Amino acid sequence: MASGDGAAPDEHAGKEHSAREHSAKEPAAGVAERRLHPVTPLRRAWAPVTVLAGWAVHDPDQAQRQLTRLTTTTLLLGIAVLIPAAALYGFLSWWFTHYAVTDSELRIRTGLLFRRTAHIRLERIQAVDVTRPLLARVAGVAKLKLDVIGADKKDELAFLGEDDARALRAELLARAAGFAPETAQEVGEAPARELVRVPARVIALSLLLIGATWGSLLTAVVVPPLLWLATHSLWTVLAAAVPLVGGAVTSSVGRFLGAYDWTLSESPDGLRIDRGLLDRTHETVPPGRVQTVRIVEPLLWRRRGWVRVELDVAGSSNSVLLPVAPREIAEAVVARVLPGVTVPEDAALARPPRRARWCVPVWWRGHGTAVTDTVFAARHGLLRRRLALVPHAKVQSVRLTQGPWLRAWRVADVHVDTGANKTVTARLRDADEAAGLLHTQADHSRTGRHRATPDRWMTKATSAAATQQGHSETAQQSRSGTPERG
Repeated sequence: MASGDGAAPDEHAGKEHSAREHSAKEPAAGVAERRLHPVTPLRRAWAPVTVLAGWAVHDPDQAQRQLTRLTTTTLLLGIAVLIPAAALYGFLSWWFTHYAVTDSELRIRTGLLFRRTAHIRLERIQAVDVTRPLLARVAGVAKLKLDVIGADKKDELAFLGEDDARALRAELLARAAGFAPETAQEVGEAPARELVRVPARVIALSLLLIGATWGSLLTAVVVPPLLWLATHSLWTVLAAAVPLVGGAVTSSVGRFLGAYDWTLSESPDGLRIDRGLLDRTHETVPPGRVQTVRIVEPLLWRRRGWVRVELDVAGSSNSVLLPVAPREIAEAVVARVLPGVTVPEDAALARPPRRARWCVPVWWRGHGTAVTDTVFAARHGLLRRRLALVPHAKVQSVRLTQGPWLRAWRVADVHVDTGANKTVTARLRDADEAAGLLHTQADHSRTGRHRATPDRWMTKATSAAATQQGHSETAQQSRSGTPERG
């Protein structure tokens, strides 16, 4: 048995029409083209060297044989030719790369021999992130990464000056929000208000209390002794122990460095995430494109009341909103992302019937479902609880599945599909309850989409601010008794 609900037009439009178009046409006259930062050739000059290094790694024996045949003079001459050639390649690739912002798109022209122009439609831009790797921070430059509807990966402009990157980011977001071209450059970067800053001590402690960390360390401790008992070979033990220990340490340290000084702020163009110790990243989450919010609660975090907040965002690869935070703060942030939504309490989640234990022994207790006026909520997991919240307006389709074993015990699963190509499942529901939930959720979805507001958050925030300012001025004039002049 299955039933579907019509898809919202704005969620899958990027799949029907490509967000990027490539051509070899020259730019229109009157469009001001810009170049990347002059430090960019240093980055691109490494391309020929990378090709040689890749060949050497792919076929080390052949590379070693070829290298032994070269005399010192030949090797020095090769280096003397390779370095200028790489530098020339980097310079030419930079010289022939331009970008321009037109009335309707961001246009990027690249190519030495074969010219290629990428057209990125402004209305398809969902988020613009600024990343500053360690060496880029030293040089005072940054990368600009764009999340575009319908694109499999982020488009990138590297490198730009830090001020130029921030200015271009503000202009693109303003244009994507609907501002006129002549005013978009004057809008500037939208002001941000800090909501949450996660202390480094909390991040470090939360990583130590994750089961994956202890699992990696336990594997690194147990496997080498077993290999020694089986082989009595020191090299075999070292060959296994070094990657295991290094992987466990590198994974935890890398996650700590990436989440260091995690700051969540609110601005008219969405929620901003600033994070990173060595590589500093500035990301934007457009709330109107959030399809699902997940509250994750690992077992060892429960005593401290910590949770992690994750997102499924249409057209964006950003997934973590808060790496760790007290539940009260996390629920307040969820209310910012999904206005009017209250996170259901555990007692409000309906558990599966007891007969479901014959379908999923023990773990059936971890499942729960709740449907409110605003969201569809489903929880699963005993040791690692995950509560998924899907706004009714973001539901693309609803499905009911029931295999032979589930049918024998009169239970079924209800699946809710979202615009981010993700699915949230209410597992092990009573068969009659699941059938009613299927039709009820379809009605909720249609009603939610009719009530949904547009996703242009900067425009809405600016209009709201202007309206509020107008009301304040009117109230002030009323109090002063001065009539308004036409």
